[in-house]
Amino acid sequence: MSIAITDDQVELAASLRKWAGSLGAIEAIRAAEGDPAATFADVWSVVEDMGVHAIAVPESAGGGGGTLLDQAVALEACAYSLLPGGLLGAATGGVLSGEPGRHGVQVYAGGVVWDGGGSLGLDLSARHAPTTTGGAGGDARTRRVAVTFAAAEAAGVARWCLDTAVEYAKVREQFGKPIGSFQAIKHLCAVMLETAEAITAAAWDAASAGDAGDEQQWDFAVDVALATCFDGAVDVAKACIQVLGGIGFTYEHDAHLYLRRALSLRSLVGSSAAAAERLTAAATSGVRRTVDVDLDGRDAPIRPEVSATVQAIADHPEHERRAALVETGYLTPHWPAPYGLGADAVQQVVIDQELAAAGVERPDLVIAGWAVPTILAHGDDAQREKFVRPSLLGDLVWCQLFSEPGSGSDLASLRTRGVKVDGGWKLTGQKVWTSVAERADWGICLARTDADVPQHKGITYFLVDMRSPGIEVRPLREITGEALFNEVFLDEVFVPDEYVVAEPGDGWKLARTTLANERVAMASARLSKSVERAVDLATTRDLGPVERVEVGRAVALATVCGLLGVRTTLRALGGHGPGAESSVAKLLGVRSRQDSSELVVRLQGDELATLGAIDKYATGLAADVWEQLNTRCLSIAGGTTQILRNVAAERILGLPR
Repeated sequence: MSIAITDDQVELAASLRKWAGSLGAIEAIRAAEGDPAATFADVWSVVEDMGVHAIAVPESAGGGGGTLLDQAVALEACAYSLLPGGLLGAATGGVLSGEPGRHGVQVYAGGVVWDGGGSLGLDLSARHAPTTTGGAGGDARTRRVAVTFAAAEAAGVARWCLDTAVEYAKVREQFGKPIGSFQAIKHLCAVMLETAEAITAAAWDAASAGDAGDEQQWDFAVDVALATCFDGAVDVAKACIQVLGGIGFTYEHDAHLYLRRALSLRSLVGSSAAAAERLTAAATSGVRRTVDVDLDGRDAPIRPEVSATVQAIADHPEHERRAALVETGYLTPHWPAPYGLGADAVQQVVIDQELAAAGVERPDLVIAGWAVPTILAHGDDAQREKFVRPSLLGDLVWCQLFSEPGSGSDLASLRTRGVKVDGGWKLTGQKVWTSVAERADWGICLARTDADVPQHKGITYFLVDMRSPGIEVRPLREITGEALFNEVFLDEVFVPDEYVVAEPGDGWKLARTTLANERVAMASARLSKSVERAVDLATTRDLGPVERVEVGRAVALATVCGLLGVRTTLRALGGHGPGAESSVAKLLGVRSRQDSSELVVRLQGDELATLGAIDKYATGLAADVWEQLNTRCLSIAGGTTQILRNVAAERILGLPR
C-alpha cells in the first residue's frame, strides 16, 4: 500500500507514478553513468514544469500550497520509478526556504549538500557533494524535513523492490513450477511485505506529524522513521535481488539501481542507532507517539449523544458497567442491533474516544469475541437468542475446540467425527490447546461429518455444552509452569440438531469467520507491555549505549505496530476495506512482543541466574521471565507465523499455491 490514504492522495500517487514512469528515468540514469557532471537537466525541467518539487510550498510563493504529506506522497511515487536528479533536495529546500527549491543548489544536511552537483557516486540517480565547512550540518528543522522526505523515498524504493520480486516469482519456473509456489520464496516475499508496510507506516507518520505542528511529536515520529525506514529499504532491496537470483545480480537488471538508492538514502540521513537512542531518551522522559484521528467534523452530530451515554455508563458502579455497556450497544458497537449498534467507522471511533476519556474499559470477551460473531452471521434466531446476550454479559464462558494433535493450522485434516443419530449428532475425537476448557460453559467445535467429500466440504460447526456426558478435560502444563491449555476428549458426545450452526458441511466457511475475528482481536491487542517495562528499566538503571539503542528499537517497532492500526482505522473512515497493513499487523506485533519481552530479561543481566520461582503476578524479574516464556506461544496461536506468511504471500501478494 502507498503512503496515501485519502482518496485525493491515492489519486495523486497513482497519477504521479504513471507520469514518472513515462519519463524514461532508468534510461536517463544509465545514459549518464559515465558522466560525473550529469545533472539530469532534461528530467528536471519536466519536474519543474509539473511543480512536483514544490507541492508543499505556499501558493503565494509559487508552490502548490499542499501539505508535507502531499509532498511525501509525490516523493514516494517518483522514487518508485527512480526519478533521477534533485527532487529530494529541492523538495526539502523548498519547505525550509518557503519558496520552490532550485536544481543543483539544495539542502545542506549531515555534512553533505544533497543533489548539489557533486561527482558520480554509489547512487547513479543523484549527485551529492561534500560541504566546504565539514561538520554535521543542518538544524533541527532541517533534520526533520530531510528525514521525513527521505523516508518517503525509501517507501517508494521498497515498494518497487517488493513488486518486482513478487512479479518475477509468479512467472519464473524451477522444477516445473513457479518459484513463488515454494514456501521459502513465499516467506521471503512475506517478510519483504512486512518490512515495506512498516516503512510505509513510519514514513506516513513522519509527514503527518510534521503537518500537525507539534515539534516534540514530529521529532519522535522522525526518529521512528529513521530507525525503521532506511535499514528496512536496504533489507527489502537486498531481498529483491535474492528472489531474482542470478539475474538480479547483473548490471543490466534495474534492481541494483534501487539498492544503490536505498544505501545512499541511508547514508544521507544519519545513524539509525543514534535515532534509537534518542527514542529511548524521549520515552524515558514520558514522550509517546499520540496520533489524533481527524474526523473532519463528521463527529459533531453524534458526539454530544455519545458523550452523554458514556457519562451515564461511567456513573454506574464499576460492577454494573458491563451490563450498561451491553444495554447501550457500546460493548460491541460494530455488531448489528440489538446486540450492537451497527455502527459505522466514525461512530466506533467516537465511542472509543469517549470511553477512553471517561476511563471506562470494555471487558475482554475472550473466546466469545470469536464465537459469537459466527453465531450472529450464520446462526438462527433461536441460537442468537440463547447465546449472544448472555455471552456479552459474561454469564457464558466459551472455549474453542478446533485444533487437534494432528491438525493444528491444517484444520481441514481434522479427525474428530460427527455421526448423525436421531435428533442430533454424536461427536468422538480429541482436541488440544483449548484455553479455559476447564471452566467453559460452551465450546465451538469442528467435526468431520462426511468422509466422502473433499476435506473442506465435510466439516460441520457445532455448539457443544461442555457439561455434556462423554467430555473429559485434561490440563496441559506449559513452559511457564502453568496450565492454561487443555486436552479435551469427546466420547460419543451428543449434540442436538438445534446446536448445529448453519448447515452440515458448512463448517469450513464458518471456521474462517471465527478465525478472522480471532486474528483481528490479536492484531489489535496491546503490544507495548514489555516495551514499557524496557523503558522503565532504561529510566531506573544505568544502561550502556548498546542497550539503550536496543530499547529505542523496541520503542520504534511498537510504535509502528500502533501506526498500522491507525492506518487501518483511517481507511475504514474513508469507506475502504483494510489494506495490507491489517494483515501484517499480527506478524509485526508478535515480533514486537516476543523480542521486547526477551530484551527486558536480557537488560537485567546475571540477576536471572539467581532468580527463584517465576510468577506472572509478581513484580520485577520473576514476572518478566514469565512474560518472556509466555510470549513464545504468540507465534503459534491463531495460526503459526509460517502459515500466516503463506497466507499473506498468497492472498495479498498473489503468489501461487
